Amino acid sequence: MEYLTAFITQISALNFTELLATGGTSFALIAAAEIGDKSQLVCMTLASKHRPAPVLLGAIAAFALLNTLAVVFGAAIATWLPEYLVAATVALLFAAFGLHALLNHDEDDDDEEIVEKSGHGIFFTTFLLITVAEFGDKTQLAVVAFSSTAQPIAVWLGSTLALALTSALGVLAGRTVLQKIPLSLLHKASGVFFLILSAIAAYKAYESLLTAGLLPQL
Repeated sequence: MEYLTAFITQISALNFTELLATGGTSFALIAAAEIGDKSQLVCMTLASKHRPAPVLLGAIAAFALLNTLAVVFGAAIATWLPEYLVAATVALLFAAFGLHALLNHDEDDDDEEIVEKSGHGIFFTTFLLITVAEFGDKTQLAVVAFSSTAQPIAVWLGSTLALALTSALGVLAGRTVLQKIPLSLLHKASGVFFLILSAIAAYKAYESLLTAGLLPQL
């Protein structure tokens, strides 16, 4: 239960400037990564046949749950593992996400059809579809990684707001936005952003190794 104690301590000692900076970074990172992703396509498809409000609420509820699991796990990792190991792992994960976004553009996902489950209200349909589709996805792993090196509550707020925004775009105007902005450009921007954060995390790992005396001073 040590990570829960640490999590509560972080909440009680929140710094507004750091909260804003971390939340903003998390927001930009997740929003760029999620535009055009399958969860947004789920919202587009369901909203074309049903009222938009329950679709949007179901998506937000699913992302709030997934992000809560991610930040709790990330905070636990930060408590259990040495700082340099966490930072190095984050650097490798973000580098992998960045290279994947830059080098892989599978257009088949754009034509994927989402089949609505029968016997459920549209809210629960959206909630279940997105929870299953996004569990363990790159954005959730990014939230886990980021919350292990930054304020978890700020990461949660930023990532949840970002995913609420992308879901709203999918429900209300996603098709129009995606027709005007090439998905390849958005994916490349996301990839560059991930690589920048990877470099920052790698530098933090280097500093932590120096502090721990595991690397010689230059």
